[in-house]
Amino acid sequence: MWEPRGAAVRTAALLLGAGACYCLWRLAAGGRRAAAARGPPADSSPPVSTHTMDVDALQKLIHLLQATDDPLIQEQALITLSNSAAFSVNQDIIRNLDGLSVIGGMLSNCVPKVKEKALNALNNLSMNIKNQEEIQVFITQVCRTVESAPLNSDVQLAGLRLLTNMSVTSDYHQKMINSIPCFLHLLSEGTERTQIQVLKVLVNLSANPAMTRHLLRAQVPSLVLLFDNCINRDILIRALAFAANLKKSMNDEEGTMIEEYSEDSIFFTLCRDSAPFAQRLASLLHHPDTEVKEQVVRILTQ
Repeated sequence: MWEPRGAAVRTAALLLGAGACYCLWRLAAGGRRAAAARGPPADSSPPVSTHTMDVDALQKLIHLLQATDDPLIQEQALITLSNSAAFSVNQDIIRNLDGLSVIGGMLSNCVPKVKEKALNALNNLSMNIKNQEEIQVFITQVCRTVESAPLNSDVQLAGLRLLTNMSVTSDYHQKMINSIPCFLHLLSEGTERTQIQVLKVLVNLSANPAMTRHLLRAQVPSLVLLFDNCINRDILIRALAFAANLKKSMNDEEGTMIEEYSEDSIFFTLCRDSAPFAQRLASLLHHPDTEVKEQVVRILTQ
């Protein structure tokens, strides 16, 4: 059961001190907007900047996250940890305090806002190679979260942002293979914001030759529609980079077996049945954006 709001805030105050838990008090006291109008209580010290939190304060915040069942407190604690993780020194401290496993445990929380804030915190913490080595154990769970979350939801976008960071290197690409159909579904059905974010993941995956066949086998008949002068530039640039990476890897690979690909596959869209794709590329050579034209030339010259 959740603690009563007042009791939860008193617990937070005992653990963190008035300054560090001011943001928790503000939310639990009746919401951000109402609290902003009232200001902090007279006997509270001013809130401290998250980057000034010392090891003791961060440890108490992590312990608080473990101790409370109140989603309001969990959410605000995760926001504070996420903000503190913007500073590299705190990324190491949080890892050394076993904070990564505690935050990762919040991915199983049934409250969407808590799950979203946990993903955001892990995303900030993943800007660190040593942290990635620990966060990678959650990749499969993050992929499942992206698949099960409502389309275009904040939780889904937060999961995609984390997967983008975790796919910058090829170390953990294998953990995302089973989610390739989901990524391509989001590319076809998502809003522009979702399309941009999922393309960041797909571009990272496509840069790894070991992922080429997995991506070329995937089915997404609508892919060719992205290569259009009317498409959002951020989507178009990334779609072209995705196609260029796959073409390069395929050309570098010997002995491509056509029979292993279905007619609805990306392979047939970009390579085997390439007339519609080639026509669209020719049109994009007249695009006003220089980077778009450079990506088109990169594809055509491979």
